[in-house]
Amino acid sequence: MLIHPNPDPVAFAIGPLQVHWYGLMYLAAFVQFVALGRVRIRQPHIAAQGWKKEDIDDMLFYGVLGVIIGGRLGEILFYNPSYYFSNPLEIFAVWKGGMSFHGGFIGVLIAMSLWARRAKRNLADVYDFIAPMVPLGYAAGRLGNFINHELPGRVASADLPWAMKWPGIEDHLVHPSPLYQMLVDGVLLFVILWLYSRKSRPRLAVGALFVMLYGCARFFTEYFRVPDFEVSFAGITLSAGQIYSVPMIIGGAILLIGAYQYAGKKAGKNTAAKAG
Repeated sequence: MLIHPNPDPVAFAIGPLQVHWYGLMYLAAFVQFVALGRVRIRQPHIAAQGWKKEDIDDMLFYGVLGVIIGGRLGEILFYNPSYYFSNPLEIFAVWKGGMSFHGGFIGVLIAMSLWARRAKRNLADVYDFIAPMVPLGYAAGRLGNFINHELPGRVASADLPWAMKWPGIEDHLVHPSPLYQMLVDGVLLFVILWLYSRKSRPRLAVGALFVMLYGCARFFTEYFRVPDFEVSFAGITLSAGQIYSVPMIIGGAILLIGAYQYAGKKAGKNTAAKAG
């Protein structure tokens, strides 16, 4: 049995200013985005597209807004609207946690669309560029959830070596689900995407693979997490996170197949033109 360390959510204080671990995890996510971006622009197929360090800094500004605004609105609208509408001041208390990945995902898509238009870049190229840099940021956010002892897992057998005694839950042990999601949805997904994106791929393939694989990973890890709510249909019970992940799995798969089909047709036309 493991025991949740239950650390103080405040990392340190400077006078009346309190700096929370949850906020530091988001800072770590943004720092790694810049660091990985600067590695990525040195990859030959990325350098050939003309990416610059200044592009990463600009995208970070737009991305931060997309993550924070989208993530918070997603939490409010997708998961707990009644609570936040009854306690409107809590909407702004982001240091307490409560950020939806699916909302943040939509927010980033919109933010990157705005940046791509401003920078006069192909939107698919933008999505392909940033996709491998997202999972580690997500992993940092899930570590913040763990520190805040948010998102407790479902009941775990006492025989499970890593079954955890969770703050506020006295009668049973649980799966440390934020750590599962950090490792599977975050670290594992990063490794797969980073390796896949090291070579030139069809336009939008990297972004589509991220969407599909995240949906699959999240669908799986949701089985170990106490659901925000569940819906039963035709004898199948799905959690909120699984419901929101299904469109990502289907949409990502369609986009990935389409990216390769389009690239194949384009290559065939070029071959025919050269032959002619």
